[in-house]
Amino acid sequence: MKTETMEVMERLETAAATLETALDRIEARQRALTGELERISATVETQGEDGLADRLAAAEQEIERLRGEVSRMEAGFEGIRTPQPLKSLRQTLPNSSAEMLAKHALNESAVDMSKLDAALKGLSLEQRIAVKNQLRRAGSL
Repeated sequence: MKTETMEVMERLETAAATLETALDRIEARQRALTGELERISATVETQGEDGLADRLAAAEQEIERLRGEVSRMEAGFEGIRTPQPLKSLRQTLPNSSAEMLAKHALNESAVDMSKLDAALKGLSLEQRIAVKNQLRRAGSL
């Protein structure tokens, strides 16, 4: 029994030594891989920054070139008079709105706001807003 215990102890010591050696090798590989990965990421980061800086400088030059073109174009248009903004193309009221105004003795040309509000009292808020927008588009308000 004593010899068996001694043999088991020797085998355990051998296994422990082998495990320590394997662990040392694994740790060495891990350190090597980590260092290599850090070098790779550092290289990629510096290459990306250089490319971005170049693209930024090119974009700034393009912006300056376009600003110069715009200022030259504006200088060429200084003597030209710009037209007034166009009114809405629609100059008539829908039939329903014209009938409602006629029912309350209002004509389409010039609408008095107090008379209009009195005429629109029976309508909901959304309908009143819609009629007033139609009148504005037609130029009656």
